[in-house]
Amino acid sequence: MQRSRLTNRLASVALIGALSAGGAMTVLPVPAFAVPAGGYGDLVEAVSPSVVFIEVTAAVSPAAADPSDMLEGMPDELKRRFGDMFKDRRGGPARPARGVGSGFIISEDGTIVTNAHVVDGAEEVNVKLADGRSFTAEVIGTDPLTDIAVLRVDAGEDLPAIKFGSSDTMRPGDEVVAVGNPFGLGGTVTSGIVSATSRNINSGPFDDFIQTDAAINRGNSGGPLFNNAGEVIGVNTAIFSPDGGSVGIGFAVPSDLVKTIVADLQDDGEITRGWLGVQIKPMPEDIASVLGYDTPKGAVVEDVVQDSPADKAGLVDGDIILSFDGTEIVEVRDLTRVVASTAPDKTADMVVLHKGQEKTLSVTIGALAKKEA
Repeated sequence: MQRSRLTNRLASVALIGALSAGGAMTVLPVPAFAVPAGGYGDLVEAVSPSVVFIEVTAAVSPAAADPSDMLEGMPDELKRRFGDMFKDRRGGPARPARGVGSGFIISEDGTIVTNAHVVDGAEEVNVKLADGRSFTAEVIGTDPLTDIAVLRVDAGEDLPAIKFGSSDTMRPGDEVVAVGNPFGLGGTVTSGIVSATSRNINSGPFDDFIQTDAAINRGNSGGPLFNNAGEVIGVNTAIFSPDGGSVGIGFAVPSDLVKTIVADLQDDGEITRGWLGVQIKPMPEDIASVLGYDTPKGAVVEDVVQDSPADKAGLVDGDIILSFDGTEIVEVRDLTRVVASTAPDKTADMVVLHKGQEKTLSVTIGALAKKEA
């Protein structure tokens, strides 16, 4: 499935999706697997039963334009010849469309994590387990800004679940395993390393991807990326590709972010994000040089929304935010992420550079309006 936001901003990025796998497993803590010379067989056997295949049915509306408009300006003879061709195309019923993706079970009650774009616009979501059973899934909630969705199925019994690991501990060079359904080839396992962390691909305000060279293709969306302990450290979401196939550049939403989003969605199906009320931009190179910084850092305030939390805290145009609630602000997206993850009504300290002098402001965070989230 494609996500237009990434397609528009990164012409050669194709979003990916899907997975199913086989095997049987009881719900036990997954042991740590030092990758043996023989490969990843034990790890894959342990985690595969928790990975699911997702099939989505949605309706596609017929073209809004009346096809008979194409007859305008035609000679009468051509209108008579081709006119009947368009009669049955006007106002036709919506056509069903199908899409596929992957997901993985995170709790015994049937809670499943996948990508938001996998279930976007879905009228029906069907989940197929590794043992072949299928269930209609309920969409608990989605967050398009991080491309994470939470589903739930009622299997009538406990299901095998896998655990999240900490993406923050992953380093370039660490080994990873992806399980997915590339191009409809179910239960496919690929391996590789972490190529980079905290990667920004300009797909949204919360970009913080793990980049991997494990083969990720269309059909892997929503599938898990494992560390060598069999823990999920990322959700496979996007690839960089000139032709839609894997070229060894894949991206996964880091598990530390996923855990926060999933917990919020499980609460009430919606994401609650903090709001500061400023427009910001990166620090220009010349300003950094004047201030004596080796490289630009912080977020420069371009505009403060009237009566916003920032306004009430005393922030003004031209201030440079250097840290927020103990988090150093190196790039603009650092501020975006930390503010969004701060609970509304929480009071936090900001260190700002005001007219060349550092000072600390106390701000009580507001709630980002739903239409902006």
